[in-house]
Amino acid sequence: MSDLTVAISFVLLWLVVVVMALVIWVLARQIGVLHERIAPAGALSLRNGLSIGDAAPQVTVEMVSGSQRTIGAANPSGRSTLLFFFSPTCPVCKELLPIIKHSSQSEQDWIDVVLAGDGDPAEHQKILQSAQMQAFPLTLSAALGIAYHVGKLPYAALIDEQGLLQSAGLVNSREHIESLYEAKEMGVKDLQTYLSHNAAERR
Repeated sequence: MSDLTVAISFVLLWLVVVVMALVIWVLARQIGVLHERIAPAGALSLRNGLSIGDAAPQVTVEMVSGSQRTIGAANPSGRSTLLFFFSPTCPVCKELLPIIKHSSQSEQDWIDVVLAGDGDPAEHQKILQSAQMQAFPLTLSAALGIAYHVGKLPYAALIDEQGLLQSAGLVNSREHIESLYEAKEMGVKDLQTYLSHNAAERR
């Protein structure tokens, strides 16, 4: 084999290496983009007239227990409120109730959970009994759902200790519930905003 043939083979080999390196780089970039697209998006924030960071709607409601409570008011004890809207006829709501229960225990140092619905008290109590959540405060108030622009269920809103709306949206999984807390901790509107911001910075 002549020196010329060896040189040509060497050059071709390096060209193959360079092409393979470019292919690997492109694939790695695509994997990163795909990861961003399938990452937990967090609670689906709806453009429903409520502005994150503004004062939450204050509504005085009658609790099933017989007491009255003003939802959205500042909490002197320094605790936040997770307002969870559900219905006994909503299958996803039934699946989320045990997650809400566990969440209230794991976040008990800073958060109170209030359940909200509309309709037959007996049906709501029945589903809460099956989830062993009879002790959770429950209100059945159409006015509350209207004030928070709840159009679809399950829906959750996180109100901080000052009565400010920290995050809100449709929730369909444990990740969505946890995203409400994470959005508050990171100081962003929702996890979609956080992920979009990070993606833009990396480009």
